Amino acid sequence: MSKGVLSKNKRNSKVFKILSLTAVFIGFIALGIMLVDIFIDGAGRISWDFLSNFPSRRPGRAGILSALVGTLWMMSLTAAFSFPLGLGAGIYLEEYARKNWFTKLVEINISNLAGVPSIIYGLLGLGIFVRVCGFERSLLSGALTLTLLILPIIITTTRESLKAVPKSLREASYALGATQWQTVYSQILPVAMPGILTGTILALSRAIGETAPLIAIGALTYIAFLPHGVFDPFTVLPIQVFNWISRPQHGFAINAAAAIIILLLITLMMNSVAIYLRRKFQRRVKW
Repeated sequence: MSKGVLSKNKRNSKVFKILSLTAVFIGFIALGIMLVDIFIDGAGRISWDFLSNFPSRRPGRAGILSALVGTLWMMSLTAAFSFPLGLGAGIYLEEYARKNWFTKLVEINISNLAGVPSIIYGLLGLGIFVRVCGFERSLLSGALTLTLLILPIIITTTRESLKAVPKSLREASYALGATQWQTVYSQILPVAMPGILTGTILALSRAIGETAPLIAIGALTYIAFLPHGVFDPFTVLPIQVFNWISRPQHGFAINAAAAIIILLLITLMMNSVAIYLRRKFQRRVKW
């Protein structure tokens, strides 16, 4: 390769690096401006009354109690449904399924479903869970709809984490007489679990901010009571924010900013749990 071609490649590499850093820098600046604006508007509104009061037509008396409890319900149910299903499907497709046209078709469909707009899942949940199954506009319908939304992500994350486990670990386990299930359960899963848990919690972090699917299934925008079971109606923080933003009074815009801060804190807590679990499982694995 001539010196001219090498110098051209180096120059193109530097230009690409500068453009990439510029794009990242612009993204961080835009995000920082939005966060600062939200904190300026909403930080002063956060108080115990704001957290413990129900929504109200008066901005100064409105709170997020029903939306906050509904969000916690929704995330708990979604995690309970999506994690075992996604983990089991990922293990089967990666460790047990035969490599034929059917499994390839399933893999392609899973990859495609990960990119489907969330409103489509909302319409699917409305047709299946609300109308066909008769769950009505309940927490159960919302949790199952969000489960469909993040299930492809969890399955893909599980498969990629299992692929990252060295083949030598499998071969060593088989050489010692372990069965396939013993190898998967005792050797492969502990090594792959940090990546699986990280992907799962990041998928749940996406689900916690979704509004379109829940609106499509008919989640309420105003609730002055707490849900006590999976068949009760509900609201969540993103829907409450959407409701307040659509109102003309400036006080509701301040309430929406405060609710966004609470939602961001919940998301950061979930991401912190992902980091903690990842490090915990990494310390357990000894090579």
